[in-house]
Amino acid sequence: MCEKVYEKKLTVFTPTYNRGYILGKCYDSLCKQTSKDFVWLIVNDGSTDNTELLVGEWIKEKRIDIQYIKQCNAGKHVAHNTGVLACKTEMFICVDSDDYLTENAVYEILEAWEQVSSDESLAGFIALRGYSEKRLMSTELPHSTKKCSISELYIKYGFKGETTLVFKTRILKEYLYPVFEGERFVTEAVVYDQISQKYKMLLLNKVFYLAAYLDDGYTNNIRNIHKQNKKGYLFYLIQRIRFSKTFREKYLAYSYYLAGCISIGKTANYRTIESLYMCPLCLPKALVIYIKPFLKDLFFKAGLLGYEN
Repeated sequence: MCEKVYEKKLTVFTPTYNRGYILGKCYDSLCKQTSKDFVWLIVNDGSTDNTELLVGEWIKEKRIDIQYIKQCNAGKHVAHNTGVLACKTEMFICVDSDDYLTENAVYEILEAWEQVSSDESLAGFIALRGYSEKRLMSTELPHSTKKCSISELYIKYGFKGETTLVFKTRILKEYLYPVFEGERFVTEAVVYDQISQKYKMLLLNKVFYLAAYLDDGYTNNIRNIHKQNKKGYLFYLIQRIRFSKTFREKYLAYSYYLAGCISIGKTANYRTIESLYMCPLCLPKALVIYIKPFLKDLFFKAGLLGYEN
């Protein structure tokens, strides 16, 4: 069966909640794109600010193609599911409301897509993310390979930091986020780990996504978010254990699971024969993982460490 050919090739998806004060920066970056072969899909996750009025004005301006959806507040992961299911283009990239793209980003994505679209082993491609085009939010991508899964990038090649991910939409539609009643957050890694079990990604050592984390963003509040969304957090940690293939991967997965249980005040309840010996073995490492963020905060407040370290 032939895949449907869409008028536009790329969807730039932005989930937003009460970010009307900063969303214009993302809009301006999209209006300046050298290629307009994209749709800006905004999913408003129940904002109570002026977001809807702003988007309404931008739609009237007709500078770019905008698709707008408003849903009841349910969390970024549910907004992502909404966006993926509504997407009608071949490609999908998530650009958060406090982030923006370089002027040539869409053009570069379209160019790179030629290497990805016909390769059934690839789910999309991985590029870099930066505070600026020259200042990375990560290490460089490995030069020893052109393709790897998202999980392999971190585990096998030792990559550290943030990336930019562009996916084939049809694959994302197969990997929606789980939803837990009463919770509003599930980490993106849940879906990325699932995709990594079957697909690789093309690596592209370029920066076209620029970011700056805000005080009200997920990254700066992650510990509290985990405590408020315990089911989703434990789902992610246990999935990591189940996907582990080597002893080293299992050791780290169990260690992070135990550290996570301590962090959210939850007794470890993942009971398997393997866990009977792995949990006691991993407890010292788990304590180090648990304590490390507190030490980093302490050193940062003392002026001995920057948050980029």
